[in-house]
Amino acid sequence: MIGIGEATLGFMMMLGLMLIGLPVAVAMFLTAFTGAMLTMGWPILMTFGNQIWSGQNDFILTAIPLFVFLGEILVRSGVADGLYRALSDWMRKLPGGLLHSNIGASAFFAAVSGSSVATAATIGNVAIPILSERKYDERLTAGTIAAGATLGILIPPSINIIIYGSMTNTSIGQLFAAGILPGIALTVAFMALIAVISVLHPGVAGPSLPDRPMREKLKSLLEILPPLLIFAIVMGVIYGGWATPTESAAIGVTCALLVALAKRKMTLPLLHEAMISTVRISAMILLIMVGAHFLNFVIGMLGIPQTLTRFVVDLGAGPIQVLFLLILFYLILGCFMETLSMMIATLPVVFPLVVQLGIDPVWFGIFLVLMMETGLITPPIGMNLYIVQGVRGTGSIMDVIWGSLPFVLLMLAFTILLIFWPGLVLWLPNLLF
Repeated sequence: MIGIGEATLGFMMMLGLMLIGLPVAVAMFLTAFTGAMLTMGWPILMTFGNQIWSGQNDFILTAIPLFVFLGEILVRSGVADGLYRALSDWMRKLPGGLLHSNIGASAFFAAVSGSSVATAATIGNVAIPILSERKYDERLTAGTIAAGATLGILIPPSINIIIYGSMTNTSIGQLFAAGILPGIALTVAFMALIAVISVLHPGVAGPSLPDRPMREKLKSLLEILPPLLIFAIVMGVIYGGWATPTESAAIGVTCALLVALAKRKMTLPLLHEAMISTVRISAMILLIMVGAHFLNFVIGMLGIPQTLTRFVVDLGAGPIQVLFLLILFYLILGCFMETLSMMIATLPVVFPLVVQLGIDPVWFGIFLVLMMETGLITPPIGMNLYIVQGVRGTGSIMDVIWGSLPFVLLMLAFTILLIFWPGLVLWLPNLLF
């Protein structure tokens, strides 16, 4: 068993390798390789093949490429365009006008795609030209899109939640259920923040738009039905006991293909592009998980989780203090690491400590996802910041950063609220299970 100093040195080595530009999976493997060689020698490295097999031979991981494929089909079939127009008809008279449509469309789209990056790119492409034409504040426009897209990893089905459940052996069904109420509450909180900012600074929302006739507004609701039905079917078959999360992902893909057919967007080029993108994204995720599983194995052999637990116990820190330290830890880490890599790289060390302190694994999964959400819009590595800036194509990324800052602070406040009110997370999974 090694000490806390050696463990910290190994973690800093892994961060350093990432910062110099090595792929995340390679950085994690090299860190594990170095630690194993220095402490246990060649025999432990001979288990690498077994670690790859045991880590990837998990039925639940099949859901990852399926949910990615589901999101890719919806992105390319124009579902987001219709969704945004429909929500604009209903939300344009609220304080903040079409800015609410950014959040609402992101929440709906995230609920079926499970990907924050796809949500940021898709909603950004639809919303930015419209809001720029209507003279909305550029910073707040970019901030609402970047922040709204983070809901993609909280509202189920979420790829990050599936990975967390797979790595910690926590029920995916319970985790999905746990994300629903916080996802809705955070969406409402984002919209309330927009309303407050718009009342305090009336110029940010551009000129007021005329209301649409009720007949047209009711007709536009048809555009909301496809994502809503896919979400209801995917979640319904899980909680009805008719399908596993992986099987429900396959059902969701079938529904998305039917939607593309109904919208007359189903073509061979669309399928080809969606499949190529799915392979790229899935390969990246699963390769990171290969490196993480080997790192997890070496960390366990070296006794690092036990060392960290003993260190925290010696400090006399309780669960609340540890959670606040983890908020600070992930905030700092989010400035330098991509969120998925951050979660996978830290779980092997953090999760045993959390379990030892008696923190519910389902609750901690949502806490961790919220910290990942914050990392998505935390400079300088926040992925959504760069996606939105890339879609904008003009101005400085500092505009996106300043526009996202109020939402970062709100998400931190919301995370603290969950620490003192865990029932918001655990009520629904306890009810269903």
